[in-house]
Amino acid sequence: MDKYVKDILSAKVYDVAVETPIEQAAVLSQRLQNTVWLKREDMQPVHSFKLRGAYNKMAGLTAEAAKKGVIAASAGNHAQGVAMAGNRLNIHTTIVMPVTTPIIKINAVKALGGKVILHGDTYDEASAHAKTLIDQKGYTFVHAFDDPAVIAGQGTVGLEIVRQHSGNLDAIFVPVGGGGLMAGIAAYIKYIRPEIKLIAVEAEDSACLQAALAAKRRVVLPQVGLFADGVAVAQIGKEPFRVLRNLVDEVVTVTTDEICAAVKDVFDDTRAMAEPAGALAIAGLKKYVREHSLTGKDLMAVVSGANVNFDRLRHISERTELGESREAILAVTIDERPGSFRRFSKAIGKRYITEFNYRFGDPKRAKIFVGVRLADSESGREKLLEMLRKKRVDVVDMSDNEAAKLHIRYMVGGRNQAIHNERVYRFEFPERPGAFTKFLDLLGGRWNISMFHYRNHGAAYGRVLCGMQVPPSEVAQFEEFMRQIGYRCWDETENEAYKTFLVHE
Repeated sequence: MDKYVKDILSAKVYDVAVETPIEQAAVLSQRLQNTVWLKREDMQPVHSFKLRGAYNKMAGLTAEAAKKGVIAASAGNHAQGVAMAGNRLNIHTTIVMPVTTPIIKINAVKALGGKVILHGDTYDEASAHAKTLIDQKGYTFVHAFDDPAVIAGQGTVGLEIVRQHSGNLDAIFVPVGGGGLMAGIAAYIKYIRPEIKLIAVEAEDSACLQAALAAKRRVVLPQVGLFADGVAVAQIGKEPFRVLRNLVDEVVTVTTDEICAAVKDVFDDTRAMAEPAGALAIAGLKKYVREHSLTGKDLMAVVSGANVNFDRLRHISERTELGESREAILAVTIDERPGSFRRFSKAIGKRYITEFNYRFGDPKRAKIFVGVRLADSESGREKLLEMLRKKRVDVVDMSDNEAAKLHIRYMVGGRNQAIHNERVYRFEFPERPGAFTKFLDLLGGRWNISMFHYRNHGAAYGRVLCGMQVPPSEVAQFEEFMRQIGYRCWDETENEAYKTFLVHE
């Protein structure tokens, strides 16, 4: 690690990046009974640490390479970092972004002087196109994480932590996507202060470092979750993995709901709105404290970015209480007769009801979708369920049911007796013109669409719940259609929420 330490010490990031502060999260510290520190990389000029690595790479180019210009593939923070570095260094920058990239991010790159090329639906397609342009134009590729110069630039975060916080520090929590930030911090911290634990935090649906450490080699995840898009990487970088396989102490994975709760935690303490990937380390810190029953420790989390679309805040807000275990989502069956609602309300007691969805669908039994605020975040859900079952309330916990939280809660409204042979799938559609048309073209009128629910969450991908009537004799053809469509999907035909609220018995 000697070379990395030297490269970090001589990194040329401060021509454009700033030394971000370390702040104590007073509210979170009191709640967790540990001293929690936040390294505020969201306060960089482009609201992300990515500027450090991009500038260090580009500042080290030869005059000839700088004259030809650079190219990068990115849908967000790296793109803005490259564009700003190019602006400062007077280097022409071309950024290939997926067509699904929100317009706010495209405009931000253009405002910083970057030339934007929209290509493909995914990062991989954008990256492949960028590499073809390298052959044509002679550009230098600025990788988002798999480059020693980029890693050394990100490593200046670790240098600042050591310089700014000379007192006791038990652990540092760092978000991991491709691994460049974690590798840079680890190379410096473990050389200077090896007693500090380094804990990587990944979204559970894009945990490529955890998978690589378990296999003792880099692996490609078959699917990657898109909520925390800043860390949505299918394979850990080659150079980051070489560094991290011997330096990371532990890996923590967190859910979408836990990330949403961490976004609120950052806001409560700083009044800043972190993006999902930016709050990842805080979510991991909270989970680690809970699972290890820690108290009285000094813990630090890197708030890595704040480039969040405003219209995503609605979705984040909806999931925050679930992520903090302060809300339960329930499917409750009661008698369909006068007075049943009142009896159920009395069974709930004085708890605050956050949601109540119902429509008549059966003359004997009523199915209701209920949200309930919990007082005890650790065991409140279990206590509530136990209490309701003792009162002979027919209840099913839906708090961990993704289809219920994303779609079914908005669809409660009776059941159609005429629907037969319905198969239900949950999709992630790219947010681009023609995505739905592609779906219908492949469907080709072969099967009737019996249900369709879509909500925009301000992300590159929309969430869709779709029902299609498929006769048993055509199941094989339907499965081939599902392979052709190419969209990430989940079979929800046997989902408890679907069967409870949308199927006629």
